[in-house]
Order: sequence, then C-alpha cells, then structure tokens
Amino acid sequence: MWAAHLSCIFILFGVTAGGGGWEPLGTPYFDNSTKREATAAVGQPAYLHCRVRNLADRAVSWIRKRDLHILTVGVHTYSSDARFAALHADGSDEWTLKVSPAQPRDSGAYECQVSTEPKISLSFTLTVVVSKAVILSGPELFVRAGSDINLTCEAKYAPDPPSFIYWYRGEQVVNYAQRGGISVETVQRTRTSRLLIARAAPHDSGNYTCAPSSSESASVLVHVLSGERPAAMQSSGATPPRLNKATLVTLVTITTLRQPKPALLLLLPILARHITIPSLVIILLSANTVMKFLSKFTTAYTEPTPTASR
Repeated sequence: MWAAHLSCIFILFGVTAGGGGWEPLGTPYFDNSTKREATAAVGQPAYLHCRVRNLADRAVSWIRKRDLHILTVGVHTYSSDARFAALHADGSDEWTLKVSPAQPRDSGAYECQVSTEPKISLSFTLTVVVSKAVILSGPELFVRAGSDINLTCEAKYAPDPPSFIYWYRGEQVVNYAQRGGISVETVQRTRTSRLLIARAAPHDSGNYTCAPSSSESASVLVHVLSGERPAAMQSSGATPPRLNKATLVTLVTITTLRQPKPALLLLLPILARHITIPSLVIILLSANTVMKFLSKFTTAYTEPTPTASR
C-alpha cells in the first residue's frame, strides 16, 4: 500500500521506476527551434547549437559526418584537432560545437547525437566562406580635380554585419580632421560603407583601402587629374590619330571650293591641333590660290561660245 502511494508521489513529481533505479519521466528529444545551418568566415569562430530536452543522464556527442569522426562527447574533446570544442553551461539544454578558427575544409555536415537506446541524432550544416571586401568602382579610378571621390565598399559573404569598416589612404586612416569635405557612411545591415571626399585635389590621389572588421580588405588606386580631358582618355594611353599635311591640303582645297566659309570654320580646330601655325597659313594661302584658279578656269570653260549672226 505504501509502495503504491510512493509511486503516485514520484509520478506526480515527474519520475518513474526504471530497471536501474528511478529515472525522469519522458525521453530526450531535440528542440528544433535552433538554426541547423550556420555560416562562418574563414579565420573566425564557427558555432553549431544543439538543444536537447529531457536529457537526464544521457550524453550529447558531436560527429563529423564525412568521416564519422567523434569530435566531442559531453564537454570533452575527442579530436586531435584542438580547434574543436564543446560548450555547455550547467542547467542548460544547449550543447554547442565550436570550431575556431574555421577553415574552408570544415564545411560540411555534422551530427548532434544523444546516447539513447536506440540513439537519436540531428543533422547540421556548416559553411565556411572567404569573406572579402569589394570596392564597386574597381581597382582603379580616375577623377577630375574639383569633382568628388565617391567610393562604396561591400563586405561580401560576411556571416554577420561587421562591427566596423575602416577606410585608409596608404597606411593612414582617413580622418575627418585631415581636411574638410570628408564623410563616411556605414550601414551595418547591408554590410556597406561609403566614403565621400568633396572637391578632390591632386594631393588626394593615392591608394584607398576598405577594411571591414571580419573580412579581407580591398583597395582602389585613385588618380585626381588636373587636366581638362576626361579620365578615360588620360588612362588609355592611346595617341590620337594625326593627319599628314598633304591630306589637310586636299581637304581644305576640296571643301573650300564647295563651301568656302563653313568648311574653313569646321577644319580650323583640326588644323590647329595637328599642325603648326606657319604650316596652317601656307595651307590656307594655297587653298585660296587653287580656289581662284579653278574658279576662273570653270568660268571660262562654261561661257557660251558666240555664234555668228545671220
């Protein structure tokens, strides 16, 4: 009778009699509210979180599925690779596998296993990526003096928003106090940072580097040009085509005969760019002489031949 009452009391408090003594009521199960896919950047710690309810005296193990290697059992590490460790706080249902620092070879499937009979397990996937910063303007940028230097940097593949993104010019941090007109706008949610330098001068040229807290840095070489020609022309290195003097004489002569004044106005910029002033004078005089000669010749040739009167 007393045994029956005692059994009722233990059942009310969540325990029951087992073959080896009194055990908690219920069997272990996984709390599936935790994320089963994790992403980490190379060189940063990676974490896989496994939450088990009603664990009692069972053990939680972490297994690497590609080779079925036991990494941890409870809080003890069973791998020669010291980068693996088990994290667990007393009284907590969470058993965490930590890999630090994470390497690309750590990508793959892992299994959280509970030593029930039969065993129960839950699969997790870890992806280790190389997080790199990218400057959207490319590796080189040409800016005309007086214009703005506008650089946008993105920390691609960063698993978490960077805590900071620094901008450097050479080895010096770009500082607001260096000169006026400098602004930096960082949006952690989108993992981007924008550097704006207003009214750029030639001394603002240099190598600019974007360095997020958890990503490889990226650099761009900025050239601030004081010339009037566009940057694309400055950077191409191509020599503009030149016309020889014989071709210029022919063009001036032919076009002047047809449309004297407009033709000369159109050709003057080309002539001034490619030949010297004395040569230009000679060409124009030659063209004028040829035009007068051909004009007289054409007039004489086209005059009607007088006919004898009857």
